[in-house]
Amino acid sequence: MVVQPEGVRWPAEWEPHRATWLSWPHQKADWPGKFGPIAWVWAEIVRLVSRDESVELFVPEGAEKAIRGILDKAGADLKVVNLHPQPTNRVWMRDAGGIFVKDPKDRKTLLDWRFNAWAKYEDWQLDDALPQAMAKIRGLAKARIIQPKQGKNRIVLEGGSIEGNGAGVLLTTRECLLSKIQERNPGLDQAAYESVFKQYLGISKVIWLDRGIEGDDTHGHVDDLARFVGPERIVLVQERDKTLPNYEPLRENAEILKRQKMPSGKPLEVISLPMPRPVVFRGQVLPASYANYILTNGSVLVPTFNDEADRKALGILADCFPGRKVIGIHAVDLVWGLGTLHCLSQQEPE
Repeated sequence: MVVQPEGVRWPAEWEPHRATWLSWPHQKADWPGKFGPIAWVWAEIVRLVSRDESVELFVPEGAEKAIRGILDKAGADLKVVNLHPQPTNRVWMRDAGGIFVKDPKDRKTLLDWRFNAWAKYEDWQLDDALPQAMAKIRGLAKARIIQPKQGKNRIVLEGGSIEGNGAGVLLTTRECLLSKIQERNPGLDQAAYESVFKQYLGISKVIWLDRGIEGDDTHGHVDDLARFVGPERIVLVQERDKTLPNYEPLRENAEILKRQKMPSGKPLEVISLPMPRPVVFRGQVLPASYANYILTNGSVLVPTFNDEADRKALGILADCFPGRKVIGIHAVDLVWGLGTLHCLSQQEPE
């Protein structure tokens, strides 16, 4: 069994990237009645990411030529977009893709957590193989690929359920990892998870928020709630309308964060990020959140929702990342798939 070395570190998302990993959309059932525009949403994301760094893109076998044509029409820099034919179930690379960490000598290791499609779908086996495909593309030796385990069982963990500051602090939610409703790893309690995070991600402190936002079918992923924007700074979505279901859970999460002290002894700086008005389609509330942004080497790509709060959210994130361009991406169609920008991407550190 491969064991994670001492001194491992999970780099923060704002640290330099070698690439962003994506997977091309093909599952029409994930956007019923709205699949048509989704390829062009992806093409725009690829175009913007390719301005700043390489894109590693999994595509359905036999579709390379057609997808390359779409990306060319959209203006993506095809010199830095690498297409990899690979069968997949869905597109959510944040949850299915491997997570890169570094050892004390700055060598990368890929963590291959088990993916089971949030215990919701029967077709997940192709996506569970994506970390191995990533490792093969990168030419990682077997010793640089680790499958975190509990006894003999691989640990189920989605990348959207955890957020790190690059300096040993991790953020997650009780609703996602400790709930019995959508239980990932029977037998793993809070202390066991913290031990896992310490061993495989180099985490010394775990901050447990409580509940996620309304409409989140992943049952409380933290990347719709709160994100580190610096080693001791965090943005947290807040609902101002007391009549909406998100108001109380988000208020409770704010209270938790305001009580936190960082390893340096300083309090955690909490910056409020607004929520858009509820995005509803076919009577279903969708997980629309400005916290689901992604970082590239030069930009912050932020989902927007034709809402008056779009402008405010973009301004707050611009203040948080003054060296980057802050760009809104229309996500009203995208969020019908129950995820947006952070959910569909996975960064690889330099």
